[in-house]
Amino acid sequence: MQPNKQDVSRRTFLASAAALGVTCQFFAPNAFASRGPILKRSIPSTGETIPVIGMGTWITFNVGKNEALRAKRLKVLQTFFDEGGAMIDSSPMYGSSEEVVGYCLRRMPNKPSLFSATKVWTVSQWLGIRQMKKSEALWGLDRFDLMQIHNLLDWQAHLETLKEWKTQGRVRYVGITTSHGRRHDDVERVMAKEPIDFVQLTYNILDRAAEKRLLPAAAEHGRAVIVNRPFRRGALFDRFDRHPLPEWAPEIDCTNWAQFFLKFAISHPAVTCAIPATSQVAHMRENMGAAYGRLPDAKMRKRMITFVENL
Repeated sequence: MQPNKQDVSRRTFLASAAALGVTCQFFAPNAFASRGPILKRSIPSTGETIPVIGMGTWITFNVGKNEALRAKRLKVLQTFFDEGGAMIDSSPMYGSSEEVVGYCLRRMPNKPSLFSATKVWTVSQWLGIRQMKKSEALWGLDRFDLMQIHNLLDWQAHLETLKEWKTQGRVRYVGITTSHGRRHDDVERVMAKEPIDFVQLTYNILDRAAEKRLLPAAAEHGRAVIVNRPFRRGALFDRFDRHPLPEWAPEIDCTNWAQFFLKFAISHPAVTCAIPATSQVAHMRENMGAAYGRLPDAKMRKRMITFVENL
């Protein structure tokens, strides 16, 4: 299996840092414990809080039956929980990712913080029900914390099922997703009219279209927001990791680009959680570092945008 761009670019960064004699103490487990508790945001519909950094599984956990790669993903997932993580997001669309997540969860003796999130991605109500039951079996769960309708595919049919399941206690929260900036009009309408709890959308320091309507709409209607593609599938590292961080990065407790990008995303007041994906333990620790310390305020966010746009 070939490494993805995100892993290659950050590996290059780490190698360069080592060559220059830069210390990497921030990769040590619990390195941010001295900065206080992990940052959490409330789910508006209930007030329940979850950590601001979760974990995506697209590409990274799609490793099939390869035992060596599964063992590595188990270490990544254990590191995620060790560093305070909770939300794991997946989908039937992601190949073997759900199966591999379930494989890892069954081999972890302690995972009390798990906030399970997956999606339904098919047409028709009965196929959706079958698919969601299969996801429960793959994960080894009796119910999911969050079930999302992936890219609004046949959303009316699936939402009817999910409303009933939520009433029955078969799922705790219901959501919808979009990616690549697609179908913002439809997403906004569903948020305004339907009793959903979550919306998942693309948002990062360069892709800020969601700021115009979707993020304000989520705040107005009381929807939790999950940010996907916070690294632009690794393209942000490809573009910026050859540059040093700004000298003022310590003001928001950033020691690497991953934290810089993630803290920008989660500092938007409407955002609840971001879900970066990785296949590397070191990168997981790096990502989770963004859930500790100070976040940028509105003035600092503008400064961050100006900085990257001028590189």
